[in-house]
Amino acid sequence: MRIGKSLSLYPLNVHRVTTKRLQKELLALQNDPPPGMTLNEKSVQNSITQWIVDMEGAPGTLYEGEKFQLLFKFSSRYPFDSPQVMFTGENIPVHPHVYSNGHICLSILTEDWSPALSVQSVCLSIISMLSSCKEKRRPPDNSFYVRTCNKNPKKTKWWYHDDTC
Repeated sequence: MRIGKSLSLYPLNVHRVTTKRLQKELLALQNDPPPGMTLNEKSVQNSITQWIVDMEGAPGTLYEGEKFQLLFKFSSRYPFDSPQVMFTGENIPVHPHVYSNGHICLSILTEDWSPALSVQSVCLSIISMLSSCKEKRRPPDNSFYVRTCNKNPKKTKWWYHDDTC
């Protein structure tokens, strides 16, 4: 734990491994963000464990020019535990794997998570997921899911049965 003016960025319950990894990934995202992604600098001023990434739909896709925001929340067990990632804000993409409450059905966010993955790789996966979409539509169970789900998408037991859009 670093002492000094940056103390508020590193809560006592965040392990040193987590803090070091998040600092490294934060720097990487600031210096070399995936195409169409930028870190919302204000989002990390008060806490290193919650980030907002601004995203723009890729050129030549159904989402070209659209602006979205991704919320990343990191537990004290990161990178051994996946981050909580969801769309937030006014514009949630209409996509077969994105619920209207911002929850994303993507296996690397839960059971296929590996500590070798990073914020950048998650961002690239989400860009790829959106870019490969052929039709803007919500998941078939959107209404039921949004009414009954936990606020934390990581508490959902996802069924990964569809690799197409």
